[in-house]
Amino acid sequence: MDHSQDKLEQIVDYTGKLAHLEISGEEKAEFCTQIGRILNFVEKLNELETRDIPPTAHILPVKNVTRPDTPTPSLARESFLNACPAHDGESLKVPHVIQET
Repeated sequence: MDHSQDKLEQIVDYTGKLAHLEISGEEKAEFCTQIGRILNFVEKLNELETRDIPPTAHILPVKNVTRPDTPTPSLARESFLNACPAHDGESLKVPHVIQET
């Protein structure tokens, strides 16, 4: 694969333009070096034989751990209402948040 300095600079310039970033000459040189290293590493990975390896999303098996959805008794209304600052015996009383005009 062609990893010439010109090609790497084009990649950095294009990425900077997409991200609306102003990239200095010093930053461009650093990014070109980093992108070149990344591309070289990807080339090494492409040399591996992976034809018989199944695709995976995780390196370990993932299993969703859930508890059974079984009904349980809820908090008694009286206990709940007694813990609230204002109620009418059946419902909570809250301040108005929308005023009519």
